[in-house]
Amino acid sequence: MTRNLQYSPEKFNLDHMRELAEALGNPQNAFPVIHIAGTKGKGSTAAMIASILMAADYRTGFYISPHLQDFAERIQVNNLPIPHAAFNRLVDEVRPHVEKIGRLTTFEITTALAFEAFRKQHVDVAVVETGLGGRLDSTNIVDPVLSVITSLSMDHMKILGDTLEEIAAEKAGIIKPGKPVVSAPQQSNALAVLETRAEETGSKFIVVGRDVKTKVLKHTLDGQWFEVRVTPHEGERTQKHLPASGNGEHGNLFPREYEKGVDFFIPLLGQHQVDNAATAIAAIMQLRQLGFEISEKAMEDGLAHVVWPCRFEILSRNPLLVVDSAHNRDSAHKLRQAIEDYFPGKPVTLIFGASEDKDISGMFAELLPICSRLIVTRSTHPRAADINTLIKSAGSYSCAVISAETVEIALQFSIDPGEPDGVVLAAGSLFVAAAVRSAWFNRQK
Repeated sequence: MTRNLQYSPEKFNLDHMRELAEALGNPQNAFPVIHIAGTKGKGSTAAMIASILMAADYRTGFYISPHLQDFAERIQVNNLPIPHAAFNRLVDEVRPHVEKIGRLTTFEITTALAFEAFRKQHVDVAVVETGLGGRLDSTNIVDPVLSVITSLSMDHMKILGDTLEEIAAEKAGIIKPGKPVVSAPQQSNALAVLETRAEETGSKFIVVGRDVKTKVLKHTLDGQWFEVRVTPHEGERTQKHLPASGNGEHGNLFPREYEKGVDFFIPLLGQHQVDNAATAIAAIMQLRQLGFEISEKAMEDGLAHVVWPCRFEILSRNPLLVVDSAHNRDSAHKLRQAIEDYFPGKPVTLIFGASEDKDISGMFAELLPICSRLIVTRSTHPRAADINTLIKSAGSYSCAVISAETVEIALQFSIDPGEPDGVVLAAGSLFVAAAVRSAWFNRQK
């Protein structure tokens, strides 16, 4: 079934998902859950939170979508995808319930498999990423200890709504009564929707960019050093309704040293990743308030060793090859900023493919002005946009346009003849970024 069917208001609700979970004994209630929704950055933020929890010696479940190479990547315990044999056993166990209930989507079934896998693996905590929205997402049967909402922008409009406010309302559906919520920096109209929902549910609401400030100290191709700071005024506003922490900090979410600024390092590149890291830090601080034992060293180590492929990932420095999962206009804008920041003045060859329902013209408006060459291609995904459609959409820009029937051919075209001091950038779809990544590593064998 398509995800459009999954989110169709007249055809979908959580009843079937709840029925399947009930048949399995509600495995989602066997462990605490951090629930994460957002348009962009939710995977990166989730990966950082999971990495910190693992550094603090928590056995951590991690549920994500989509996958890069192997479907089993969607269900992980301590960074290891579920073994295929174990996955197959789970499928056999769940199949009778699926057949009895009927009309379940693939995503609903996969979500149930993840919850059951985490229960069988006795995880201490699970970081669960929504699929598309929030309110009607299959994962939204959980009762999380903490909700996190990452950057919101226009995407999946046919499913989630035509305005940013409507999209924010769908994402805000993961906020549960009395359970704290942490938000990444948001546009004012989206933030207002989230804040209203938090007030309605009596949920503590911490916002990065308002209550928690960041400053990039230094960046190289190896990573970024940045500062997190909470001023006394913001700390008081954010924490005035929080219970005392018992650590002599007068109930403040952040220890006193954060008023002067605390430095961290992440190996992920781009200003948006600093915002994601600050969101993860704020989430971890909230978990500490809830009784999780997470030291400052675990936070430092978890962030320093986080792995999240295809997010402004530099695969090679000679030739300079970057892959990124940008797939809407907002993320393409952030990608352009990162390219201009890290590689100012360098000619850019863009390998581009996208799903047919994406804002292709918007992404081109952001990326093509900085490109000297465009190589349009398509992934093997059934929703991949037609190459001729991409060529037509790029017609008003001055860069040279080349077509390549496969990602492998596109990569070859980008490197040979190539430009000696240029950058090859693959973007437009996670599927294209992952395919270029795979093709590059295959070339190295």
